[in-house]
Amino acid sequence: MAPSAPVRRRVDLDDPAELEVAVRIGTAWKELRRGAAMSAVRDWFYGTGAEAIELGQVDTLDLLAAQDSWRMTDLADALRVDPSTATRAVQRLVRSGLAERRQSDDDGRVVMVSATAAGRARHEAVAQRRRKALEAMLSEFEEDERRQLAELLERFVVALDHLAAEITT
Repeated sequence: MAPSAPVRRRVDLDDPAELEVAVRIGTAWKELRRGAAMSAVRDWFYGTGAEAIELGQVDTLDLLAAQDSWRMTDLADALRVDPSTATRAVQRLVRSGLAERRQSDDDGRVVMVSATAAGRARHEAVAQRRRKALEAMLSEFEEDERRQLAELLERFVVALDHLAAEITT
């Protein structure tokens, strides 16, 4: 989904009330990324030790499980990463036996990637744990709050896309 043009609303971080909200959002974002609870949840979702799978690999496996096979370029686009980043994630999945690469039947220059049976099984296990976690976390919100949270998070992602577009052009 291509982000639409940003609607600019003036935010004045010299205003103590607005600064306080911005600090709360920044702190929540940091806690989502780095908090102690996230470490435990990440281990529960993705495993530890030899069975561990990295977050980038999980994102890749999510897409690989969604359809039979992917062109590497399409996979990188869907992941919203540079092709070399997608290639590294796929290489790790291939080494773990969770994905396989092959030449396209239509064009030998094109690399196709798909999840193996083991990859689909691992994906299903992770998906079940994520579902269980979402059910538990979202049960702390009323139905209308869940909808509002979804809408606000979607808008936050679009705002982040807009910022990325601004700072990279």
